[in-house]
Amino acid sequence: MPDVTREMVLEKLRNVRGPDMEGNIVDLGLVSDVFISDGKAYFSITVPAERAKELEPMRAAAERVVRDIPGVKAAMVALTADRKAAPQAAPVQRPQQPPAAGHAHGQRPATPSKAGVPGVGAIIAVASGKGGVGKSTTSVNLALALQANGLKVGLLDADIYGPSMPRLLKISGRPQQIEGRLIRPMENYGLKVMSMGFLVDEEVAMIWRGPMIQSALLQMLREVAWGDLDVLVVDMPPGTGDAQLTMAQQVPLAGAVIVSTPQDLALVDARKGLAMFRKVEVPVLGIVENMSYFVAPDTGNRYDIFGHGGARREAERIGIPFLGEVPLTMGIRETSDAGTPLVVSEPDGEVARIYRDIALRVWEQVSAAQQDKSRAMPNIVFE
Repeated sequence: MPDVTREMVLEKLRNVRGPDMEGNIVDLGLVSDVFISDGKAYFSITVPAERAKELEPMRAAAERVVRDIPGVKAAMVALTADRKAAPQAAPVQRPQQPPAAGHAHGQRPATPSKAGVPGVGAIIAVASGKGGVGKSTTSVNLALALQANGLKVGLLDADIYGPSMPRLLKISGRPQQIEGRLIRPMENYGLKVMSMGFLVDEEVAMIWRGPMIQSALLQMLREVAWGDLDVLVVDMPPGTGDAQLTMAQQVPLAGAVIVSTPQDLALVDARKGLAMFRKVEVPVLGIVENMSYFVAPDTGNRYDIFGHGGARREAERIGIPFLGEVPLTMGIRETSDAGTPLVVSEPDGEVARIYRDIALRVWEQVSAAQQDKSRAMPNIVFE
C-alpha cells in the first residue's frame, strides 16, 4: 500500500464544497498545512468565527473523504477562526446593542463567556517566559501534588512542538477513540493525560503555523473524555505565542502559574508572560521559583547557583502571590528522566512536601477567585 502524501489528501479535499457551496475548500485557500504522521492526517479549515457551528457539516465531510483514502488510519480535522486567512468571507454587520442592565455609563461591558470543558471544574495554565526553567517538571509535579491533596486532576500537554508528558509520566501507546469524535485520555499515577506526544512519533518535527496549533489544542482540550475533574493543569509551551493566545482567549482559565528561575535573565522573560496573561484578563495565581538553590548531597552545603530570591522579589514588586521555592536536586532530574515524578516516587520527601504546599496555595487562589465570581452582583432584569 503506497504511503499517504499531502498531495493525495489535498486532491480528495477538492471534492468538498466551500461555504455556501461555492468552489472547493482547497482552491478557496481554506485548508491549512496538511501534516501526516503514522497514517494519521492533521489539518484545519479556516472559517469565519460566527459561522463555525453552521459549517460543521463541511468539516465532517472533509474528515470523511480523507479517512476513505487507503492507508489513512484517522483524520484530525478542526474548524479554525482566522479572519485574515479567509478574506473571501464577508464580515457580518451586527446591529448596535444597547448596554446591558446593571452597567453604568462608561463601564466596560462583560467579557463574552468562553466555552468550558464538560466535567472540568477549573483549568490552570502553567507557563514560563522562556524554555529551560523546568516548567514541564513543575506542571507534572503540581498536578500530582493537587491530586495528593485530594483533588481529581487531569493534565494537558499543550506544548505542541516539544511534548514532554509521555516521558515525564512514563506513558506509551496511542489514545483510543470512543463514541463520536471523543478520544480516551491516557493515564498513569491516577492522572488523566493528553499530549501531542501520544499522537505523533517522538522523532517527528512539528512544523505547524498558528491555525494548526489552535486547531490541535482545542481538539485535545474539548474532544477528550476527561470525565469529572476538579482541575485540569495545562502545561503551556514557553513564550507568548499562538498556543498561549489560543488558551487565554478561547478557554475559561481559572488562572496561570508562572515558573521562573531566580536570575534576572529568566525574570525578564517571565515578566512578558505575566504581562500577556494580564492583558487578556487571565488571573495570575502566582510565581514559582524553580532551581531556587542547590544543597550538596555529600556536605549539606547550600549553593545559590542561579542566584536566589529573584522570583519572590518580582512577585512582591507587582503584587501577586509568591507560591514557593523548588530546589535544584539530583532527585528531580533523575525521577523526571525515569518517568517517576518525585511527588509519587518519594511522597514523604522534602521536595514532594514543597510541591504539595505550592499546590495548596494555588488551589487557595483558585477557590478565592471562584468565590469572588459567585458573589458578583446579579443581573437586574426589568419586565
